[in-house]
Amino acid sequence: MTLLKTVQNAESVHRAMQNKTKKIFIIAGEVSGDVLAARVMARMKNTEFVGIGGENMTACGLKSLFPMSDLSVMGIVEVALHARTLSRRIRETVNAIINEKPDLVLTVDSPGFARSVIKKLRRSRAGADMVARGLRFYHIVAPQVWAWRPGRAKKYARTFDKLYAFFDFEVPYFTKYDLDTVAVGHPIAENIMESLSEKQPKTTNKIITLVPGSRMSEVRRLMPLFRDVVVAINSCDYRGYKFAIPVVETTREYVKNAVQDWPIKPELVDSTARYELYKQTYIALVASGTVSAELAMMHIPAIVVYKMNRITTLIGRLLIRVRWVSLVNILLNRTVFPEFLGGDATVDNIMNALDEIVVPANRAKMIAELSLADKMWVYKGKPASQIIADDILKSV
Repeated sequence: MTLLKTVQNAESVHRAMQNKTKKIFIIAGEVSGDVLAARVMARMKNTEFVGIGGENMTACGLKSLFPMSDLSVMGIVEVALHARTLSRRIRETVNAIINEKPDLVLTVDSPGFARSVIKKLRRSRAGADMVARGLRFYHIVAPQVWAWRPGRAKKYARTFDKLYAFFDFEVPYFTKYDLDTVAVGHPIAENIMESLSEKQPKTTNKIITLVPGSRMSEVRRLMPLFRDVVVAINSCDYRGYKFAIPVVETTREYVKNAVQDWPIKPELVDSTARYELYKQTYIALVASGTVSAELAMMHIPAIVVYKMNRITTLIGRLLIRVRWVSLVNILLNRTVFPEFLGGDATVDNIMNALDEIVVPANRAKMIAELSLADKMWVYKGKPASQIIADDILKSV
């Protein structure tokens, strides 16, 4: 064989390897993870995806092993009540990974489920063999160890081979335990940048948007409170205000039924159109979580509330090490969005905060403060999903 032919054969093999379809087993357990995972999937060519996800990942070609809603449980007591279902889903997921033989397992948030699956997989004979032959585990979304339970960083290092964190300040918490950690910026920022031509809302529409969350457990706890707030607003001098609720697939029917007896019927808007709704929103009342970051990036004034089981709330107060739960408040180290959690989530507290925010000067001040966090959301001006996708494709 001539040297030229040898070189040509080598190049042919290299091209074949480059074009080989990769198989990734991907897992997302809630709506925000489903959205992020779908964005990463859309940026990865020559890749086959199997695993667990929701409507956004399904639109990218995933056939979910079982409904993602089975994993959308939060809170110590809530998880305990669903332990049997979660245990069955963990077994099914482990078996699916063994049968599919993926090149990589990629988990997106839902750390409890992800770690349980990987732990059980490693302990199985077939799974241990796959790990020995090079199967790796990557995870997107670093736990907020700087806020509570810092020991989780060490556990993550034992479980995952790579971690994609949102912010630079998070990286040292994990690299100290030799976990390869990459800062990518907040993934929601790329959604916002695509949906807005300018950030500061100019709306004069009197729309109060209510966001009870995406998990059924939190929606069930917050909808009665939201109803009471609507009743209170309806009885006060808030003439002309309308209400809207963005709904996700997992809670759509519940919300639709719950608002039937409300004195003012809110408009139900599909979550895929939520950014258009937010642009028309004057003030939002929202569950703690990803939505508060979305609204902060869009400069929408908001009040953040959350209710959990009493036991979960008490334990949380003992463990949480930060003053706030809203990311924009944490990043700016001051209260921009008012927060009412647990027993503080009352109609009176919410109405007092609302009375403050509807004052034009106060609303303008809140919007100006939200703009101070703009540069903290994006890492090196590149979409987080692109950074993640490029890094994964180099690895598999």
